[in-house]
Amino acid sequence: MKKESNKPLPITRRSFISKTGVAAAGITILPSNVISGLGHKAPSDKLNIVGVGVGSMGFGNLRNLQGENIVGLCDVDWKYAKNCFDHFPKAKKYKDFRVMYDEMGNDFDAVLVATADHTHAIVAADAMVRGKHVYVQKPLTHSVYESRLLTKLAKQHNVATQMGNQGASGEGVAKTCELIWSGAIGDITKVESFTDRPIWPQGVNPPVQGQWVPDTLDWDLFYRPC
Repeated sequence: MKKESNKPLPITRRSFISKTGVAAAGITILPSNVISGLGHKAPSDKLNIVGVGVGSMGFGNLRNLQGENIVGLCDVDWKYAKNCFDHFPKAKKYKDFRVMYDEMGNDFDAVLVATADHTHAIVAADAMVRGKHVYVQKPLTHSVYESRLLTKLAKQHNVATQMGNQGASGEGVAKTCELIWSGAIGDITKVESFTDRPIWPQGVNPPVQGQWVPDTLDWDLFYRPC
């Protein structure tokens, strides 16, 4: 009789995406049994997650992860992030993600990055080299170089990663791709598409009055975190 192997099955890009399917307003980071397949053993069935940039989109993402352990929160403007801090009162609070990484490095498994666009790459890269799995909001980076760097780091440090393309990661898109790839609807010869975007004002004139840095915002950490 053939013995069953306890060795975890290798994770594939397809299986990762299926387990980290992103609905229009929610995300899922890998469960501990999948993390163990990546060579990482979680301390419990729940992941310990920290968030960097939690005042707006990051707060929305974290609410959809509250089934896991939210252990650390970082934002350069604590007034802007107050709702998130209040929602996760047990999480440690930081202004500088580097300090959070240093102090909590052994206490978390994954990082959610939803900072201003220009800091996505540095916050994610620092997490990867520490062996942390990352979910990074779009746009992923500011340059092709930064994107290639994150790709190399993810492979080098064997971490699971995903970018926050909510609309493109939903179940409907996945099913549509399966139909096309399987040939179930035959050869596609024409595609018509429409959109209601952008839904926000465009071509707005520059502000007449000055826009000064709020007293609650640490400008140096926001502008140049390196």
